[in-house]
Amino acid sequence: MRLVGPSGEQVGVVRVEDALRLAEEAGLDLVEVAPDARPPVCKLMDYGKFKYESAMKARDARRNQANTQLKEIQFRPKIDEHDYATKMGHVRRFLEGGDKVKCIVRFRGREQSRPELGVRLLAKVAEEVGELATIESHPRQDGRQMVMVLAPTRKKAEVKSDQRRRREEARASRRAEKHAAKAAQTAAQAASAAQAVEAPAVPPAPKAPPAAPPVAANPSAAGPAATSAEPGTTPKPAAAAKPAAPAKPAVPAKPKAPAKPKAAKPKAPAKPTEA
Repeated sequence: MRLVGPSGEQVGVVRVEDALRLAEEAGLDLVEVAPDARPPVCKLMDYGKFKYESAMKARDARRNQANTQLKEIQFRPKIDEHDYATKMGHVRRFLEGGDKVKCIVRFRGREQSRPELGVRLLAKVAEEVGELATIESHPRQDGRQMVMVLAPTRKKAEVKSDQRRRREEARASRRAEKHAAKAAQTAAQAASAAQAVEAPAVPPAPKAPPAAPPVAANPSAAGPAATSAEPGTTPKPAAAAKPAAPAKPAVPAKPKAPAKPKAAKPKAPAKPTEA
């Protein structure tokens, strides 16, 4: 077999036993890359790494692959200004996304005898989006409608890569802002802790003395000292005690009704027995 080294160098035509020995000494795998060649070609490589790199390349190819779509926008010859502005916004969005736009002007009734209205309208559309697209198919009459195709100036793969790059930049900026806010919060906490350590210990404030007990308002409870404190005033007489309410007479118990005598039921005569 023809053997190729791990860096692509040509080793030459060797036997299978020698190739296996070289692969074992280098700690690599012996992979057959061209079985139909004469002699067959084998290469020394790390097969696991080769498979991983192949999968990554295929994924990147699928990611960068972009299928251009054909979008369709319909106009009328006598379209209103606001409707026209709305449809032109859709046309710009499709072209900025890398898709083709098919502009259609539909005619009704006697409008078919005025194709210049459609040509004028489509020319206006192409002029307004001249920086985003080129005319791929010029206006042409097709039955009751007139068709024009616009192709974007940028490829969809470039648009998708730019969108991916903008998303990554926005994600990186958000991550940086988050780290900066976290660092500022950590610095503020460290500064507050340092100030708490450097500040002298403040002694606790003394407790207020307990409040005096309230003075009794009843002059009789205060004693003779309270009456002598105010010689000009005469003590009020104590209120007379209310007389006790008279006891209610006991209600006599109701006599029980006499029991009714029960009438004895006569017994039925005994039936005579036959001798």
